[in-house]
Parts: sequence; C-alpha cells; structure tokens
Amino acid sequence: MKKYKLLFSLLLVAVFCFSCKEEQTLQASLDFGQVLLNAKSNPTAIESETPLFSWTVDAEGFNKSQSAYHILVASTSDKLNESDADIWNSQKIESNKSTFVKFEGKSLEALKTYYWQVKIWDESGSVSGWSDVQKFQMGLMDESNWGASKWITLQTDNRTSPYRFRDYKTGNMKQGKPVTGFAASYFRNKINLNKEIDNAQVYICGLGYYELFLNGEKVGDHVLDPAPSNYDKQAYYVNYDITEQLNSGENAFGILLGNGFYGQNISWNRDPESNKSGVSYGPPTVRCLVKLNYKDGSSSDFYTDETWKESTGPIVFNNIYGGDTYDARFELGNWTSVDYNDSSWGQAKEATPNVNKISAQQIPAIKKLKEFEPQNVFKGADDEWIVDFGQNIAGWVKLNVKEQEGQLIEVITTEALLTNGKDIFQGSTGGGANGMAQIYQYICKGDGLESWEPKFSYHGFRYAKIKGISTKPDADMIKAVLVATDIQETGSFECSDDLFNKMHSISKWTIVDNVHGIPEDCPHREKCGWLGDAHAFCEYALYNYDMYDFYKKYMEDIRTQMRPTKGHNNPELKFQVPTMIAPGKRTSTYAKIDWGVATMYLPWYNYLYYGDDAIVKEYYPEMKDLTNFYLNFKGENGIMQDGMGDWCPPRWDRRKNPSAMECDPIISANAYFYDVLGIMETFAKMNNDSAYQSKMTSEKEALKAAFNKAFLVEIPNTDYKWYQSQTATVQALQFGMVPDEDIENVVNGLAYDIVEVKSGHHSTGIHGNRYIYTVLSKYGKADLAYQILTTPEFPSQTYVMNSGFTTWPERQFEWETMEGPTNSLNHPMHSGFAAYFFESLGGIKSSTKEAGYKQFIVNPEFPSHITQTKVSVPTPYGDIKNHWTFEEGKLSMTLEIPFNTKANLVLNQPELESLIINGTAFNDFQEDDKYGTLKGTNVILGSGKYKILYTKDEK
Repeated sequence: MKKYKLLFSLLLVAVFCFSCKEEQTLQASLDFGQVLLNAKSNPTAIESETPLFSWTVDAEGFNKSQSAYHILVASTSDKLNESDADIWNSQKIESNKSTFVKFEGKSLEALKTYYWQVKIWDESGSVSGWSDVQKFQMGLMDESNWGASKWITLQTDNRTSPYRFRDYKTGNMKQGKPVTGFAASYFRNKINLNKEIDNAQVYICGLGYYELFLNGEKVGDHVLDPAPSNYDKQAYYVNYDITEQLNSGENAFGILLGNGFYGQNISWNRDPESNKSGVSYGPPTVRCLVKLNYKDGSSSDFYTDETWKESTGPIVFNNIYGGDTYDARFELGNWTSVDYNDSSWGQAKEATPNVNKISAQQIPAIKKLKEFEPQNVFKGADDEWIVDFGQNIAGWVKLNVKEQEGQLIEVITTEALLTNGKDIFQGSTGGGANGMAQIYQYICKGDGLESWEPKFSYHGFRYAKIKGISTKPDADMIKAVLVATDIQETGSFECSDDLFNKMHSISKWTIVDNVHGIPEDCPHREKCGWLGDAHAFCEYALYNYDMYDFYKKYMEDIRTQMRPTKGHNNPELKFQVPTMIAPGKRTSTYAKIDWGVATMYLPWYNYLYYGDDAIVKEYYPEMKDLTNFYLNFKGENGIMQDGMGDWCPPRWDRRKNPSAMECDPIISANAYFYDVLGIMETFAKMNNDSAYQSKMTSEKEALKAAFNKAFLVEIPNTDYKWYQSQTATVQALQFGMVPDEDIENVVNGLAYDIVEVKSGHHSTGIHGNRYIYTVLSKYGKADLAYQILTTPEFPSQTYVMNSGFTTWPERQFEWETMEGPTNSLNHPMHSGFAAYFFESLGGIKSSTKEAGYKQFIVNPEFPSHITQTKVSVPTPYGDIKNHWTFEEGKLSMTLEIPFNTKANLVLNQPELESLIINGTAFNDFQEDDKYGTLKGTNVILGSGKYKILYTKDEK
C-alpha cells in the first residue's frame, strides 16, 4: 500500500512539474509589448472618468489571437492582485478586444495614482502571465481642485529699452508704424519647506506661453507651452513632477510669460477675415498650483496669487509672428534663485480672464527637436552675411556672439533666396500679410561671449541674414533649431526609386514643420489651422506619426470654434458651424463644404486608423448638425450650392489667374460631401441613430444620381467620359460615384486628359492631388501615376524638388521665371498625396468594417519602375511590416501581421493559383487552416511572419 502511495505521490509531482513547465511555456509564448492607458505609457494628468486600456502581444506561431482578458486596477501596488484589487477586478472577460477597453470600476478620484495590469487568453485558451505593473495618475479634473490658486498678470509695464518697438506694415499700408505689444512678464515667489517631501506635483496653465523655473533651473523641456486653443472656451494646463527638484528649506519659483497667440494683439487685427474686435484675448496671464505631499502624511498647496513679485526684463518685445527682441542690458541676473534680491520688484496683479474650462494637455509638448549648422555662408548684395542651413524648418536661431555693449544684432529669417541667388527673398516671411517681418533682435551687454535663443516665437526659414556682427558667422556663432510638437515618428517607407524616397522625406518635413499644437497651414505668414489643409494631409500623417491625441485635441478646437449660423435655404434655422480656421480669433468665413468636412473626416480617419470609437460618439451631435447645415445648400438640381475649391492647382492665383482652377468648386465640394454622407451613415449606425442612418443612405443615393446627371459628360471626339476636370474625375473614382458601366470610360477619360491634353501632367490642387496617384494605380494606370510624379518638367513633384525646395510650396508656379519664390514654401496640404506610398506601393490599408487595422488589406499596386518597397505601418496592435520585391513577374513579399489581427491578401484567380506561402503551395498550405482561409480569391491570414510569393498580374 505504501509502495502505491509513493508511486502516486511521484506521479502527482511529475504532473505538477509538467504543468508548471507547460504554464511557463505558455506564458513565454504570450509576451506583452506595449501596455497603455489612453494610448500612453504610465501617464499623468488623466482626466477621463473612463480611461481606455490597450495592450500589444508578441506571440509565437501563426494565426494567434486573443479570446479573453482580465484587468486589475488598485489604489496601491500592494493591492494589485485578484483578491485585493479595490478599484476594478474585471474578472475574465470573453472578448478579443485588446485596444481601447473601457474602464468599468469604481469612481476615479482627482490627483490619485492607480496601478493596473492585465493578462489574456489566446484562441486556444492558453493564458499569459500578468503584464508588468503599470500606473496612471489622475489630473485636477475640475475647477474646484485648483484650490486657492489665482490667475496673475503683469500690473506695471516698465519697459524702457528703445528696442521695445517693431515696425508694423502690411502690404496695403503706405507707411509702417511702431508697435510694441504686451510685455513679457517675470514672476517669482519663495516657499520654505521644513518637512520631508514625499511627492510634489505642479500644475500650470499659461494664457500665452510660459516657462517655469525652480531654484535657478527650468522645469521640464517644453517650449512654446501650452498648445494654442480657443482660450475663452478651452485652455490647457501642464503637469510636472518636481519632487526631485525641491530642496529642504527655501525654494524659489519663477515664471516667465509671453504673448503666444493669446496676447498676440498686432498681426491680423485689421484683417477683414478676422474678429472685428481684434484677435487678442487679453494680456498674458498664468495660474500655477503646487501640490505638496509630505512623508508624515500631511499635505499643503503653494500657488500663484497677489503675493508673487513681478517685473519686466530683457525680453522687450515678443510676437509669435514678428519674433523676440532681447536687450541683454536689462537682464535680471539669476532671478529664479533663492537668494535673489527682488526688493525692487512690484506685486503681481490678480486677474479674472474669461476661461470657461481648463483641461490637462494630452498631446505631446512642443520641444527643441534638432539643431542645424550652417551649410553655406556668403555675403548678400548689401554686404551682409547670409547663412544657409540647408533645410527649410520651423523654429529659431541660437546665437553665441561677442560684440560691444549696445550693439544690435539683427537676424532676418527667410525661406528663399532671389532666383539669381544674390540675396535673401523675404516673400511670405516679409510681413506683407500679417504686418510683421520675421526678425530676431539681440542687443549686446558687452561683457564677453553672450549666448541667446528666443522664447516666445518661431519662424519658418532656411536662410538667415545676420546684421551687426564683426566676424564671419560659423557654426560656433549661429545654429538653427527645429521647434515643433514632439509627435513620434512610428511609420516608415522606402522603395527602389530615389525620387519617391525624396518625395517622402520632403512630405514628412513639411508636416513636422507645421505642427505646433495644431495642424498649421504654414509656419510663418499665418500659422493658422485651416480646416481644408488639415484633412488634406491627415491620412499621410497617420501613416507616419502617432497622432492619436493630436487630432482629438484639434477636434475640440473645431467644436469650440463653432458659432450659430443661419441655414442657406432656410435662414430661420440655426446650425452650429465652424469657421474656415480653428482655433483662434482669425476666423475667415463659415467653413465651406470642402473645408468644413474636416469636422467629419478627422474623427473618421482617427477611428479608421486607431479603432477607438470614442471620438465618433463624442462629436456625433456636432457632425450631425453640420451635415444638416450643408444639406440646407441643396439646389433644385440636388447639388449643394457651396464650395471653396481645389486649392492651389498649377499656375493658379485667385486674383491674377483664377481660371487655372479647372475644377468648379461646387463639383469638388459635392464629391467630398458624397463621401461624408457615407461616413455619417456609418457614424449614425455606430450611435444607434437608425432614422438618421436611413436619411444618410437616401441622401447619398440622391446626390450620386444628381452628381452624375449634372457633371458626367462625354469628352468630345473620343469614346471617353469624365467629370470636367482631373480633380472631379479622381474624386468620383475614389469615392465610388461613377456608375459601374462607366468606370472604364471614365478612367480612360482621366488618362486621356493627362496624356493628350496636359502632355503627361497633373492639373490638380490639394483635393485632386491627394488621390490621383492612388486612383490611377487602382485602375491599372500605375505607370502613368509614376510618369506624372517624376517628369522633370513643370508641373510635377519632381519639378519642385529640382527647383531646390526641401518642403512643399503652397503654390505650383514656374519658379525660374520669377524674381523669387512667392507665397509660402512650406505648406503641408501638399503632403497628402504621399499616402500613396503606403496605401498603393506598400499596399496597406485598414478595413472599414474592422477599423484600427483589426483587419487590414494587403494589395501592393505599383508601377513597373518600382522593384522593391518596404513599409512599416503603426497600429494599436503593433507594427504591420511589408517588404516586397518584384522580379521577372514574381512578387515576393515578407509580411508581418500583428497578434490579434488579420490580413486580407487581395488576389485575382491567376495570382491565387500561383500563390506560395512559407514555401508551400497554397492548396497544401490551406489544409492546415490555422494559417488562413479563403474569401473569394482573397486569402485571410492571421498573425505571424509570412514569406509570400505569387505571379503578379499586370493590369
């Protein structure tokens, strides 16, 4: 008996050991990658009451997916276990959802820190281990948690420097006038800490740009903070952990405050398309709260109020357009240190600015991202030095100079030289539109080497003319600094064609230069968030960068920009309608259809690329109301009688050459609106609004019929049809408006106009150029797409590159015929076309049915000149990677599909019959159905890394 008991015990031990080994093996094969809350790792200042959990998983094998998850949230790390989790224990949830899982636990409290982790089960029921412990910290959440803190502003402007004035002169002014703007403000105060600090958090909201200092050092690495907004409706605060920067005993806080957009009271004030009462919200103002938690369990607050000291200082002028002027003779010394004597300083003034709501800034901060040294230095026609930094950027210059006291050093930044190359050409940086030429001024104090860079302005430039220096500038004297929102580059593209690779690089540069808390039109003349520009390049940005929070923030800018607007056909009705620009008091008119559709496109793209429906549900009422507003433009022919136009086609100038816009603005606007009606049909379904869903279905069908009746015409002396312009034809094909029986004739009609009428060139502006290369590739004209992109003759992208530009210009002109390149030379609306590199050449697009790349399409469509392409596409599940080569009719593809997703490999019948996956013919491969399934002639593949080979059918 004892013998059998011993054998039984040994058997149990063996089974237990095997089970442990098996469990470890299973856990090792399901490894967590990113574990995120609200798409961030261990975030602070979370203000959502129902945050969203996401995770990626690295899993061995093929066709791996999630079948269930279990989330724990606790108030302390000690309680983070299945028995003690006191905030949320989801238990095992049968679900394949691994992105944006909504919190369903107890109420989350302001300022508290919470801990969480997750584990999952795969498709076969195998369980992972728990993820590493994560944490998140809540923000202030509402006004009451700002406590006794007050807004403060400068009480006395005591600037005396003669350089506090700048010359203001717009293009229609005969003579300039001196202007000065609100003063930069310096505030300071001290606190004595006699207890040991456990944790210290600072919350600061600048109305205008701020910089925060503690004990002589700057807090954080943000610049131009916070992001611009409609400040009276929505302002943003920033949170810093300052626990390690505080000292026992006395500590000194300093705040430097500039105008930013909030206090910008010079440019655009008399602009007919701006707010009639001016574009400033008032003098710069700041509010700061420091939450101190001590190790003895007690806590206290330190905050801005009337006890703070104030002064002006060496920044004697600051304007977001014109630049900074720094008079070093008025420096204040180490004014943020504890032992500084501030007896001569005044008392700050408490303020009551008109601010409806303050929220935590969730988008990445603006930072100094890169420095550029001079690539060429030469003298201009006036014998002054000119520096070429080699790249058109947004940012500023930094100086190291040694000159006499009182010496003015003036740096004029420009995008271009004269066509003859002999001097700078100021163009749109010369202040003709906004009245403020791009100039930085530094007045020396004369005590040796002096170093300086601006604080409260950024310029768009490649060149800098430097006046007032006694030696030739070099890299030790001057550098250019790229300054922009620190969006993370997450996607990549490269191919066998150097021209395409260069286009991709220029397209990215043009976007990076134009993100400063909003998607700008340009980084110099306007710095405005034009809605049409924003949706034009949105998809390309999403392929390349983490824009999840960025477009959510911009949607709030659009919503807070809305104002009551009368209906066109029924003026007794009022709708909430954005203006052409958001945010800010430079507004232009109500948003015309082709600009205003950004209100629907941005949530759509955010949903399509990330799969989070929160943005759709939050803004659905506004999108619905705006759709109804545009429907109120419907004419008797069923066409909406509204539109702005296909902006900036070749040779177009709205005053000098308006007829160069060959597409009627109403046609391109209605094409967009048809697409948006389909989007709103989907959004209505997502919001359980069946009545509106039915309305959108009928309106979409009616508009398609009306559009084809009104605009689809035969091309004389051919068998082809088109929609009277390249742009409208491209849009109709892209959005599915062309009757099935006419598609071939319309495609041929488009090709006929490009080849026979335009001699192998495009004639599109931003609306048509976004889709023309993708559409041509889709319908078997990939070589024609390549031709119009790469022809060196005007107009083409290659012509622009050959003209020496490193970013895309606003206009499509023949530059060599001009004195210098006019208008903006840095306009990201022209980067939109480059989505073609990912969606056509790379062949990767998210499914509209399973958004966020839960299922995605793989279908490379490319010209014969391209023999290799490599793309990496960021998704909430991990990166999709596709690297293909094409040789002797064979397409060889290495495809990486993230865990918990599926790829839809698009094939026709001959391609399917030749298909080999991982070295096995598909007929044999298919027998092991864990790898994939057929859907028609397409192959649906689960996660894993695949080697795919098939004979590519040439269209």
